[in-house]
Amino acid sequence: MPDDVPIIDAHHHFWDLSLGAQPWLTTPPWLPFRYGDYAPIRRDFLIEDYRRVTAGHNVVASITMEAEWDELRLIEETSWTASRHAENPAFPAAHVARTFFHLPGAEAELAAHAAVPIVRGIRHKPTAAPGPDRIERGASGGMTDPAWRRGYAALSSLRLHFELQAPWWHVDELLDLTAAHPETPVVINHAFLPADRSPEAMAGWRQAIHRAASAPGTTMKISGIGLPGRPWSLDDNRPIIDTIIEAFGPDRAMFASNFPVDGLCGSFDAIFHGYKAATARLSHTDRIKLFHDTAIRVYRLGLPLAA
Repeated sequence: MPDDVPIIDAHHHFWDLSLGAQPWLTTPPWLPFRYGDYAPIRRDFLIEDYRRVTAGHNVVASITMEAEWDELRLIEETSWTASRHAENPAFPAAHVARTFFHLPGAEAELAAHAAVPIVRGIRHKPTAAPGPDRIERGASGGMTDPAWRRGYAALSSLRLHFELQAPWWHVDELLDLTAAHPETPVVINHAFLPADRSPEAMAGWRQAIHRAASAPGTTMKISGIGLPGRPWSLDDNRPIIDTIIEAFGPDRAMFASNFPVDGLCGSFDAIFHGYKAATARLSHTDRIKLFHDTAIRVYRLGLPLAA
């Protein structure tokens, strides 16, 4: 696939550590992290850094994702990101903000996010079980928590979609959520987190992917699929990419970098050359959807389709 294919990077972060808004990046103790030691990303990552790492590709626009600011400064993060958009309207072209649905004041905070024109959705990482056999229905902050559901219910009237980051074994809760709120689209982050690549775990993940795809309002982001201690490779990740495209189709899947976080396991070049190689046998139209057009639809970008 030629390197000039137009790309809308559907998920990356910007951060300026001088703001002191992200203790997880600035203040020990350091968090347990799924990619291991994250010292290399504990530094500023702004438009000039993003332009440098993406220079070999035709990235025409991007979507920024909330970056775990202090929970008392979430509206400030949205305002700060809107200022980055004002400086360069394509980077980011849209933003996904953060709210804790189960906390008091969630509905007012959601309305404040929605009042910022670049905001299209909300990510909240609901309480997750450590394994498929440890799920606790009704857990505080989880998708079956009644308080969490009340906050979630406010998304529809504000024209906001939900970005879910949770392990694949929460698929039953996802399907229950989408059945209760079919009016709210859901974008699943990071391929439903297939961190365990054992045969047993992969069988469960594949089943969860197909079940998630059965909900018509879901879309999948192919991103965040690196493995700790291993350089990003197509050999490791082709089964993930192929399964998602088979289940969701190019109209409901999109590629993203998750930079700078995924820079811990591979360069932007390595990851996007891998995506391009993985889709080499698809039609030009389907490739364009995965790299560009699906993101335009999901994030309502007002840009022309490339297909």
